[in-house]
Amino acid sequence: MRHVYLMFSVLGIAIPYGALLPWLLENGLNIGFLLEQAAANPISIFAWLDVVVAALCLLTFIATDSKTNQVKGVIYPILGTLAVGVSLGLPLYLYIRERQFYLRTQGREVSVHGG
Repeated sequence: MRHVYLMFSVLGIAIPYGALLPWLLENGLNIGFLLEQAAANPISIFAWLDVVVAALCLLTFIATDSKTNQVKGVIYPILGTLAVGVSLGLPLYLYIRERQFYLRTQGREVSVHGG
């Protein structure tokens, strides 16, 4: 499963940024206009609030689960969640967690940066 989670991590960056980059090329880094368009109507606000709640839930899950399962390197999915969103943070955390479980079952040392 860890390879599936890694694939979803890549998609979790590519798909959202695939939608954002054309907007940035057209409008530049106009944060005020970005926020105005993101909250343009009630359905947009609904979607953003859903994302915010999901991100807060994920960050809480990462904090508690990583302590329970001694997962190292959780700063990466936390930063991924804050920089991209749940679409990156969740599969990246699951990838790191599954990879470390796998390494432990193989009797190998787990490090934060590579194995």
